[in-house]
This record gives sequence, structure tokens and C-alpha cells, in this order.
Amino acid sequence: MATARSETLRELAQRIADELPPAVEEVVLTGSVSRGVADEHSDIEMLVVTSQQVTRDEAFAMSGLPEPQSWGPQGTAWHRVFGYREGVPIEQIWWSGELAEERIETAPEAIANGIVVRTSGRATAWQERLRHYPEELARERIEAAAETWGGYAPESILTITRPGERIARVQRMVGDAERIVRIVFAVNRVWEPTLKRLALRLEPLATKPARLAERLEAAFAEDDILILTELALETVTLAPDGPNVVRARRWLAASAEALRG
Repeated sequence: MATARSETLRELAQRIADELPPAVEEVVLTGSVSRGVADEHSDIEMLVVTSQQVTRDEAFAMSGLPEPQSWGPQGTAWHRVFGYREGVPIEQIWWSGELAEERIETAPEAIANGIVVRTSGRATAWQERLRHYPEELARERIEAAAETWGGYAPESILTITRPGERIARVQRMVGDAERIVRIVFAVNRVWEPTLKRLALRLEPLATKPARLAERLEAAFAEDDILILTELALETVTLAPDGPNVVRARRWLAASAEALRG
């Protein structure tokens, strides 16, 4: 059941979508509001698709947001627009229809599980297309994620356990956590989400290391790269064989042994 906050924000998102000009063909509500888990800290996230490419200033003018702002790289084919409505932070990503067709799989989870609040039919078609997660794509993503684990001395992991190397260690740990999550979702043929509310997103997955979310949290709370290395090893053990996966199993086992000392 959706939270009361989710319902309130969804109603506001629908009003914003209804007010957008005819040049806007598709609007998909994404993020925590679309999943029904919004709380008092949640914002409204929307993918806005126009019939033709627009400039950032045109997106600002059409956004329905007073005093719109932007963030991130500028001068791209798509635009980030931010503003407040009724005290609620609103984030809009603006794509042209052509760009959306090219890049639909760059945000598959958000679109597949989003709520279509305005459409000419395209958004519904995208969601139908994303209901299928090809096995070959899963294998490609798993192999790409596993590539980092191997090809050099496993004992080199000890270099980031030295005193004074916490930044380098945490950088490596974040990367490993992202790779673990990417592989787990690909193994389950489920589009990968962001790392926010990760425990909730992992819960329904059938194939995953035991207590995955809790152990990820513990690794960072305890600054323990061994926990992550063991999780990575368990993760690639669950993955289908491939050159990088097979190599990663050996490398991670040796790295874990080195960390245990």
C-alpha cells in the first residue's frame, strides 16, 4: 500500500503534467513516489519527453516551475530542470522523443516501474518493451561488472588496508558494492535500481547472497573491505560462467584469503 505522502505527491505530479504544453507528449513519474514509498524527505522525479528537442531555456519556460534551475553538465541534448511547487522539490529530466527512443535503456528501471501520467502512447509502449530483460543483456552486464576483479595480483588489495588509505579504500568499496548490486539484479533479470532504499529493492529477489543488504551496510559501518570481498565472491558464484566471472571467482577467493591474513 502506498504511503499517504506518495498519494499526495502523485496528485501534485499529475497536476503538473496536466499543465504542461502540447509539445510535451510523455510524462513518467519515477522515483520513490512511483513506488509508493515516499516520505517527508522525498521529492517528485519526472521524465518529460517532448515531440522535438528543446533548449534548456525552453524547458525552463514549459516546466511549470517558478524560478527553475538546472544542475550537472550543461549544453547536452537533454536537460535537468529543478524547482519547487507548493514547497515540494521537483526534478524533471527532459528528453526529445528521438533521444528517448535511443536511450530508453539508460533508465530502464525508472521507466519500467514508473507511473505514466501523460502519454501519446509511446510511454506505454516503452514499458511493455521493458517487461522483457534479455538473457544475453544480463550476461553482458554481469561480465562487464566482473571485469574489474582480476588480471593483477590479488594481494594488491592489501595496499588500501594501510593506515591513511581510507579514502582509497572507501572508493574501492563503493565500486565493489555497485558491481555486486549490478550483478545480482542482472542474475535475477530485473532492471537495476539506484542504491537508495536498496534493502527494499533486494527483498523480493530470488537469487542473492544471504543477508545481502545487511552485510553491505555492515561493510561500510565497520570499514571492512573483507565483508565486501566475500560478498563479491558469493555474488559471482551465483552468476553464470563467463571469462570474467570465472577469473573473478579465483581472484576474489585469493583476495579474501590475503585479507584474512
